[in-house]
Amino acid sequence: MASIVLYDGDCNVCSWSVQFIMNRDRDGHFHFASLQGELGQKLRRTYEVNPLDDSVLLVDRDQIYTKSTAALRICRNLKGGVQLLSLFLFVPKSIRDAAYDVVARNRFRWFGHPKHCKLPTKEERRRLLD
Repeated sequence: MASIVLYDGDCNVCSWSVQFIMNRDRDGHFHFASLQGELGQKLRRTYEVNPLDDSVLLVDRDQIYTKSTAALRICRNLKGGVQLLSLFLFVPKSIRDAAYDVVARNRFRWFGHPKHCKLPTKEERRRLLD
């Protein structure tokens, strides 16, 4: 069963991350939906995620993961050296999430808002759920 990555559809870092994941997930393990979309909103309600939380979310095997845990669990399933980042799962969650929050708070200032969206390929569209 595919895992679902929920991402902020109005964020350059998040859009780049979706492309990064797709390029390293040749087996199609991950599917994607925006936090703002219908499916994203439904999954937030199902897993009782705060509607104001704009963290990356990972739904995997009927579990939900947020922030650094979601990002590192995603890395664990990708091809190449990026898998090594999952070793940071051994760092206490409070420390990992503090670092995650610094980037999340500053992402628009550092990376801006998307001015335009890349048109997905046919294969990419198949993995975009919402």
